[in-house]
Amino acid sequence: MPLPEPAKSISLYTSAELREFESHAQKGLPAGTLMDRAGRAVALWSTHRAAEIAGPVVVLAGPGNNGGDALTAAAELKTLGIEVEVALLVPAESFKGDALRAWLRWQALGGGVKTSPGFDSASIILDGLFGIGLNKPVPEPAADWITRLNAWQARTARPVLAIDIPSGLTADTGQVLGTAVRATHTLTFLGAKPGLFTGDGPDYAGEVSVDALGTVGDAPVGFLSGPERFSVELRARPKNSNKGQFGNLGVLAGAEGMVGAGFLAARMGLLGGAGRVYLNLPGADAPPVDPIHPELMLRRSFEGLKLSAAIVGPGLGEPLAEPDTFRALLSNPIPLVVDADALNAVSADPSLAEALRTREGPSIVTPHPLEAARLLGTDVATVQLDRIGAAKRIAQKLDAYVVLKGAGSVLAAPNGNWAINPTGNPGLASAGTGDVLSGLLGALLAQGWSAWHALLGGVWLHGRAADRLVAEGTGPIGLAASELIAAIRSELNSVARPAPGGGRAKHGS
Repeated sequence: MPLPEPAKSISLYTSAELREFESHAQKGLPAGTLMDRAGRAVALWSTHRAAEIAGPVVVLAGPGNNGGDALTAAAELKTLGIEVEVALLVPAESFKGDALRAWLRWQALGGGVKTSPGFDSASIILDGLFGIGLNKPVPEPAADWITRLNAWQARTARPVLAIDIPSGLTADTGQVLGTAVRATHTLTFLGAKPGLFTGDGPDYAGEVSVDALGTVGDAPVGFLSGPERFSVELRARPKNSNKGQFGNLGVLAGAEGMVGAGFLAARMGLLGGAGRVYLNLPGADAPPVDPIHPELMLRRSFEGLKLSAAIVGPGLGEPLAEPDTFRALLSNPIPLVVDADALNAVSADPSLAEALRTREGPSIVTPHPLEAARLLGTDVATVQLDRIGAAKRIAQKLDAYVVLKGAGSVLAAPNGNWAINPTGNPGLASAGTGDVLSGLLGALLAQGWSAWHALLGGVWLHGRAADRLVAEGTGPIGLAASELIAAIRSELNSVARPAPGGGRAKHGS
């Protein structure tokens, strides 16, 4: 299976930003202009696919502007001579403004409506039931319509296009409100919504396209990450290089019974490009040398070493092994990655949290949802209901760069900037993959990458390597963390390698 080209980095807009954007964009335009453009975009998308599949285009139209977009698309398709069936969720008398205008146009074309959709003969289904304004569980009969639609799509594998957002999916968080349309494609308008790319969003949105409807908005603080966001750090190594130029990475990880966590992080640090990697394994069962990578230097102390960056936490246990070394690293101004058990120690000890918050050097913290909940004094469900907000709060609380791991990992900086990472797959849901990520982040920091670029690049490369392994037949079921290490090295060299003529290599499959 070929690996798709990486997604382009795009801006992400919260619901509040989109409403302000839309209000500004409508000024000076004739009434209904944006709805007309949206309807035409949906119709254009549909015409190519409807010609390939026998049967009518079934349009589900709900309340408000989302229903108006759906009715406009239906009218455009009917004008083109394509068979269209419209199922109307709400009484037509409820339409106002642009949506009413769309309804009157549909009526003028002689278009009828059904009060319950039929799916069996459909070629394509257009989902215009609910837009970004839905903030409560999907009511009946819409929930029943969605259940039937999803069953039809699973049975037929035919296209389902979500208009702006899959109905039932929360635009800002990717939370499913009881039930949601499982679209094969989403055509989203004005700007991309974060919920399409994080939480449950990737399982419901399918392939996402953005149509700005001819508008231009102010750049928001959030974005979908991609190589262009960290390309400033991607430079080929000069021929006249030595290991001292690429930093000394210290790894404090692997208490007794968990030395593997230390090896995973340190090996990734080595293959991620650090010039030297010093591994402190506090476990009594630690071997004197790594038989797989004897290049790693195993030490019982970092004393006397001039480190460029450090990692602390993977497999350090509870209570934390080597707490004094952790405190010493917190007081050292070098870039620091705080992961796993070190994060749990920070959650449990306010003095450690304060030491982390006030340290001079940059910090990257890498919580999964449970660790994030501990850091915020809440529960996993609350974190998952607002992943972007949770990541931003941790960044502010600890004055650190944060990756909240999970589907559509959320990255946040202390200055309020945030991003969603589009790479990765369920193969990463296995023990040790977080240790590998920490090792990569440490390697990039040791080589002089800024903390924000290291976070963007490390998380993207980590997920991209997993995607490549799956495309090549390794996983997602049974993908082992150790298999990621060499794959990440390949991805890093792929994006960093100069193309003929001195330009950057095109990063693809």
